[in-house]
Formats: sequence, C-alpha cells, structure tokens
Amino acid sequence: MKKILIIEDDISIAELERDYLEINGFQVEIENSGDKGVTKAKAENYDLIILDLMLPKMDGFEICRQIRSVKNTPILMVSAKKEDIDKIRGLGLGADDYMTKPFSPSELVARVKAHISRYERLTENSSSTKDQIEIRGLTIDKGSRRVYINGKEVLLTTKEFDLLVFLASNPNRVFKKEELFEKLWDLDSQGDISTVTVHIRKIREKIENDPSNPQYIETIWGVGYRFEI
Repeated sequence: MKKILIIEDDISIAELERDYLEINGFQVEIENSGDKGVTKAKAENYDLIILDLMLPKMDGFEICRQIRSVKNTPILMVSAKKEDIDKIRGLGLGADDYMTKPFSPSELVARVKAHISRYERLTENSSSTKDQIEIRGLTIDKGSRRVYINGKEVLLTTKEFDLLVFLASNPNRVFKKEELFEKLWDLDSQGDISTVTVHIRKIREKIENDPSNPQYIETIWGVGYRFEI
C-alpha cells in the first residue's frame, strides 16, 4: 500500500484529502504544523507528500527546500494563493506539481497516482540503465541519476533530471510544452504547462554557462524546446 504524508494546517481539508485517498487505496498520515511535518517527511519513507504552502511555524517553501536536500520523494504543493510567483518559487525549490485551492478531490487523487506511477517507472529504469549521454562537457549518467558539467557535479531535482534526460535522449527534435507536460508529468496538457517553463529555466541555470544564451536546450519561439547536439 502506497504511503502518503499530508502536511496541512486546515484539519477539514486534510481530512477530506485523506478520506478520498484512503478510498482509493492509499495509506495516509497527517501533520498540521510545518516543523513536525518536515521532521516526519525527512525521517520516514513516503511515496508522495502533499504540502500546503501556508503553515504555522514553517512555510511550505522551507519545508520543500529541506526535503529536497535529502530526498527525491514526489512533492505536490497546494495553496490558496494563485500568484504565478508562488508557483514558480515552489517548482523552483523542487516541488513536482502545484495545485491551487479549491480543487476537486478526484483531480488530487489523479495527480497523486500519476506522480507516484511516474516516479516508480523512473527509478526502475535508472536501476537497470547504465548508459551515459555526453556532449560538449555535459555528462548525464542515467544509472546513478547524476549530471556533470566539465567533470563537476550539478544537483538537479527529480523532475529536472527527468526532463533533461528526455530532451537529451531525443536530440534535435522540437517538443511543444504541452507534449513535455503530458510525457513528464503524466497529466493532461490542460494542466498548468508553465511548470515546464519553470523547470527548463532551472535546468539552464544549473548546466549553462550563459542561461540567457543556452547551448544545450534551445527555445523555439512559439513552438517549444529542442536539445541541441
């Protein structure tokens, strides 16, 4: 049984999320404060974490940052705040997805299933695939899920790594944002495809000498992105 941690200070929302997830076969635990939530998230093994942005004692941004420093567990951030800057910040800190309240419980369950399924397939593939991609000082080791620039390791989040590997494995092909969202997030393209833009920007900041003039991931204006070889 897959294990979910909900870090949410609104008891009624947390219990509603728990009820729908348990109906769908998940084991669910709830923490109502940020400090207790991050302690539990780091100490125990969960298949996914649902993280509210606004929490007492420690906000969701700091919790996300701390979890990502030690674990690649999928993180689904939720918030009543609709500003794009909050989505960008959350995704930039390593959250895998961002949902704005109110949302339907069925959508929550669908996203949880999609992220867990995606993460399991990727970890299975990485354990059996040992090949590398090397181009112009960039080395992507699929087996160890590590990335190096001129021999120096750079740290990518789970989704950043997955997106980079996908593009690098399909060089010189242009992918629309909608395509990347569907393939990497396993969700319908009607979702928030700005997620893709944020992850591309973060990857460039980590692997490009000049992110404003990228040599690896090229923007094809009005279309999408292409990995250059």
